[in-house]
Parts: sequence; structure tokens; C-alpha cells
Amino acid sequence: MTHDPVAAALRDATDTREFVTGRGILADVDALFAKAFGDAAAVVVADENTFAAAGHEVDAHLRRMGRSAAEPVVFPGQPTLAADFANVLSLEGRLRAVDAMPVVVGSGTLNDLTKLAAHRVGRPYMVIGTAASMDGYTSFGAAITKDGFKQTMECPAPRAVLADLDVLMRAPDGMTASGYGDLLGKITAGADWILADAVGSEAIDPRAWPLVQDSLRAWTAHPDRLKAGDAEAMADLFEGLTLVGLAMQISRSSRPASGSEHRFSHLWEMQAAEHGHPPVPHGFKVGVGSIAAAALYERLFQRDLTRLDVDALVAAWPSRDELEAQVRQAHAIPWLAEGAVKESLVKYISPDQLRQRLTLIQGLWPTLKPRLEAQLMTADDLARQLRAVGAPTTPVEVGVTRQQLRDSYLLARTIRSRYSVLDLVTETGLLDSLVDELFAPEGYWAAAQGWN
Repeated sequence: MTHDPVAAALRDATDTREFVTGRGILADVDALFAKAFGDAAAVVVADENTFAAAGHEVDAHLRRMGRSAAEPVVFPGQPTLAADFANVLSLEGRLRAVDAMPVVVGSGTLNDLTKLAAHRVGRPYMVIGTAASMDGYTSFGAAITKDGFKQTMECPAPRAVLADLDVLMRAPDGMTASGYGDLLGKITAGADWILADAVGSEAIDPRAWPLVQDSLRAWTAHPDRLKAGDAEAMADLFEGLTLVGLAMQISRSSRPASGSEHRFSHLWEMQAAEHGHPPVPHGFKVGVGSIAAAALYERLFQRDLTRLDVDALVAAWPSRDELEAQVRQAHAIPWLAEGAVKESLVKYISPDQLRQRLTLIQGLWPTLKPRLEAQLMTADDLARQLRAVGAPTTPVEVGVTRQQLRDSYLLARTIRSRYSVLDLVTETGLLDSLVDELFAPEGYWAAAQGWN
């Protein structure tokens, strides 16, 4: 069935035209493909795991209808497939060799690789979801690592999406928990968007905001049922993840989905890749990043931003050259420092602009703070819901040390130009003191939280 909220969003979406979900609907793949692509031929893209889960059946259905133009493109199941540019180029070469529309069977990495490769050969594509593991199925752009730096590369979302709930419910528990963590992260992402809108950095899109935020609490309300394999809870999760992607299409931006929690996640992912650590599911890192962001907001709310010493803050503000030197010194990984410098300089503001922003924040804070508090959940509540679905709730569980987390409150801001609470606490001169409070013996990240 097609859910009414999704149907409404599809009317405004730029790329995705068809979305079908339900139980036992893999056999509908040919009808949906024909609706999206007419009489075109198809080629299935999968890895060994997703081919076994659903790809073989999808390919068989398409072959019976005379759709398949070539043997499926099947990546190895081990080691874990990486969303890197080398794999995009590899898939691009395979697609150029056949005149067919790609039908990718898989979730995050496979979808992103196919999304960008299909775009590079000038074709739309279709995706068959195999896990409710992330919000990227219908998102505009692909998260790809190139030259070591994780970045979102512009490319259209799929023209058609099919999700068989029976297939989604057979996915490993960790994948569903990862999708839940990714969706729950829209709580802090929404707060950061409110902030960015208030300071004039990035206006809230009135079409995209309600698609994500109006039903977010309902979609994430029953993590225990989701962990137990409840089909209705799975349908809610996948609908939420789909609408987030459609909101990104409509706004032509990842802002509806991504805030400071994703800055933490992307930083940790790049650091892990540099040191050869095994990958951790995206939604797991986002979930812990959401807790880190929410804990920072809680400490911030204890401060009165109407009483900022604007003159002192402006006097201490670094020049562009000083900022570049600070960012380079802060990052121990040279290629990561290069990317961070570029992103940091994009959002650099002059001392005069800082004065204007701080004066604006002083005036807005009495009404802005209650809006942020209404949007957010506490760090403890986020952790409780993540724990109920079986997702990690501490940095140690996603391979992040105590010192690494502490440093992340400074470094995460530098890797993206998007405004978030990390920018607010830096511009108001509160970052160091708030982080000290978080790591104090009575703070949220106290030593008793299971650190090594």
C-alpha cells in the first residue's frame, strides 16, 4: 500500500515518483518497474548478502517478464562493502556496458553507490529496500568517501522504491536498530535547524519541516515493539525514513535530516577509516551523536545568553588566518585537516558579523530557548529509547574513547559548514566550560559511564 503522507510528499518530490510498501510484495517488482520506466530493460545490483535476501527473487521476477538485459552485478558480501568513490567507478563501468536501468537491491552503501553511478551514466534507477537501516533510500545525494573525506555528492534519488516488510523484518537486528538511531537523530537535527533559522544561516523549509518533524515522535515511540519484530512498527519506521529522504529532495538539502549528531558521526567514521578500525553502522554513531548533542544542549540551557559579554567575545574572535591555523593544529589527520579548513572557512564570520549575531541571540534567547527545549529530548531519554531497540548508547560501544569524545566537541564543528549548536557554543565562548561540565565527575560523561 502507499501511505497517504508519502503520496502527498511524492507530489512535491523532485526525483522519486513511485513508492510501494507492504507484506509479500516482491512479486510486484515488474509492475512497479514498468510504471516507472515503461519498456526499458533492467539490471540488478546487489551484494552477496542482499542477493540472497531478495536479489535472486527480484532478478527471477524480472527475467520471467523479459526485463533482464544482463547478469546481475553482485559485489562480494565480505569484507563489508565501502561507500567509496572507487566502488562508484567500478559500478559505473559495469553499467556503461549494458543498456538497462539499474535496480539495486540493498540499503545504505549499495543504494548510494548505485545512485551516484547511475547519475554518472545518465540513467534513473530503482531501489528494493532490504533493511530499514537509514534515511538514504529517497534522499537527494549520495554519501561517498573520496580522497579520504566523507562528502555528500549531488545526484538524484531513485525514481521508484519498493519495500517488502517481510524482507525488512528478516534483516539483522542491528540494521533495524541503526535505522531507528538515524531517525531518532532528527530530534537534535531539528533543534539545530531551529537555531540556524533563528540566526539567519539557513531558513526552515515550510514544506520539508513538517514531513519529518510532525510525526517524528510517533514513528519513534515504540522501540520495544520494533525490536520484537512488530510489522506495524516496522512500517512506521520505514515510512519515517522515507519521508526524511523525500524532505531532502524537496529542500535540495540534507538539512532536514542532519545536524550536530551527524557531525559527530561523520568525524568518528573518518577517524576510524584512517586508523583501519572496522566500520560501525551509521545509525549507531548517529544515535550516540544525538546523545552527545542533547547533553550539550542541556548544559547550554543552564546559561543565560542574554548576559553575554559581546565586546569581550568580539575582541577574542580569531581572524581567518588564525582560524585556519587553529583547525590545522586541532586535527591530527592531515587530509581531514585539509577538508576541515575548507568547511570552516566557508562559514567564517567577521568580528562585525559576530557582533551582529551575538546581539541577535541575546534578543532572541528568551523565546528561542523554550522552542529548543520543546523540540529536544533529554540525553537520558534518547539513551533509554536507543537501548530499548538494541542500539548503542555510549561512545565506547561505537569505538570512541573518552578523550576522543571530548575532542569531538571541538572537531565536529569544523568538518561541515552547516550551522549547529556546536557553532553557537563556540561563538558565545561557552564551548570549553560546557565540555568541562559534561566530563566533570557529576557530568553526563562522568568516568562511571563505562570508559576503558
